[in-house]
Amino acid sequence: MIVGAVQWTQAIVITGCFALITFVGLYAGRWHKSKGANELDEWALGGRSFGGILTWFLQGGSVYTVYAFVAVPALVYGGGAIGFFALPYLIITYLVAFLVVPKLWDLAKARGYVTPADFVRDRFRSRLLAAAVTLTGLVATMPYIALQVYGIEICFSQIGMPVQVSLWSAFVLLAVITYVSGLRSATLIAIVKDVFIWTTVLAAVIYIPIHLGGYAHAFSKVPKSQLVLPGNLYADYATLALGSGLALFLYPHVLTGALSSRSRYVVQRNSIFLPIYTIMLGLLAILGYLAIAAGIKPSPHYGANIAVPALLDKVFPAWFAGFGLASIAIGALVPAAMMAIAAANLFTRNVYVEFVNREASSKQQAHVSKLASLVVKFGAVGFVVLVPTTFVINFQLAAGVWILQTLPAVFLGLLWRKLAAPAVLAGWAVGTAIGTALLIKVGFTTSSYAFGWSGHHTKLFIGVPALAANLVAAAGVTVALRLRSGDDLVPVRSPDGS
Repeated sequence: MIVGAVQWTQAIVITGCFALITFVGLYAGRWHKSKGANELDEWALGGRSFGGILTWFLQGGSVYTVYAFVAVPALVYGGGAIGFFALPYLIITYLVAFLVVPKLWDLAKARGYVTPADFVRDRFRSRLLAAAVTLTGLVATMPYIALQVYGIEICFSQIGMPVQVSLWSAFVLLAVITYVSGLRSATLIAIVKDVFIWTTVLAAVIYIPIHLGGYAHAFSKVPKSQLVLPGNLYADYATLALGSGLALFLYPHVLTGALSSRSRYVVQRNSIFLPIYTIMLGLLAILGYLAIAAGIKPSPHYGANIAVPALLDKVFPAWFAGFGLASIAIGALVPAAMMAIAAANLFTRNVYVEFVNREASSKQQAHVSKLASLVVKFGAVGFVVLVPTTFVINFQLAAGVWILQTLPAVFLGLLWRKLAAPAVLAGWAVGTAIGTALLIKVGFTTSSYAFGWSGHHTKLFIGVPALAANLVAAAGVTVALRLRSGDDLVPVRSPDGS
């Protein structure tokens, strides 16, 4: 399908930018190449050698995705102030990262964990629970990769390219770069991406208001109902922030970025400095309001998700519009590459090695992961093609409902020594069943559900009540097991294996 006539200036600029990051991504495979270049640790975690600066860029690339560049402004554009839940959510998530992730890094370094399911398998000594965490990670990652692919598609469509061509072009480019260079490609591209994105965002928040007659004039064109959060959405806003904040570092790709660090102190420092990116997210969210003021109309095909790409294309000169669209698309490639790597690692370490070939060498595991990363991308493309959406942010939020149910296994498994595998598995099953049932009930068109009785209803992010049920079930089974046996349950292993 052709969206419109090709805008050649924008197309040329975008092509040039993609050529640049293709070169950077392929070069990354030779950059600081170690002796174990063909082994899984090198391909999947960059040899666990990244310092503070590289980890900062890489973690920023994994956290700030098309979700930030397209989905959040689209939610503000279409839904109003509820879209700003992303700001407190990131405050919560960095606190979680500071307190919990360094401890997981210690264990991963000492015992060679590559995925969160590796930790779960070792901590609980349960193949079934590790399989549940693996399955959840794969299922939750697929729509998140799809979100990135979808964002790239929108950017190409904005300049009139055929939808299918844009989609498969992005897929092939991502597949080649990831296969060849692994996590190092995402790291170097993340640096280029940040330069592009910050340039675009700063230019947008300065130039666009001037073009529209100033911020005051622009905001006067936004309906008051969208500028203020209605009282009936307070609980929805709070649970969206809380649930998303707890979920983020449970995603395999975000933990992959943390585990690639060379020390636990790098992880802690990044938790302190990563909030700088939150400033950028707030500025991006404001672009949703500026799109309203600029008269941007929802797209018949992409709905509100077209807000920022259409705004850039309308307001800026053609060459800079192309640069801005390229920035968004490149901003999608970094997390998409990390997600594909993380999903492939889950399959390799926790399915292939666990159930198919327990004697697989590190080189064999790297080879399987590379092939699996290609299959993962096919699944993501299929998700975009087959699943209808209203706001693309629901891709990520639906995934958040599922991944949040692994919190007891991963985070509480680090902190609660008496927590047992049967209890965690029961909680996961209850939480996942409830969350999925509610998502189906709302048709995956939103991640919130109106709970209530006697005519009084309160909207909540589905993941939070599902997690509450998960924790209640896990606690109940834990108590029942202890009352029945009176034995101590499996403790968390310390980094030295004791």
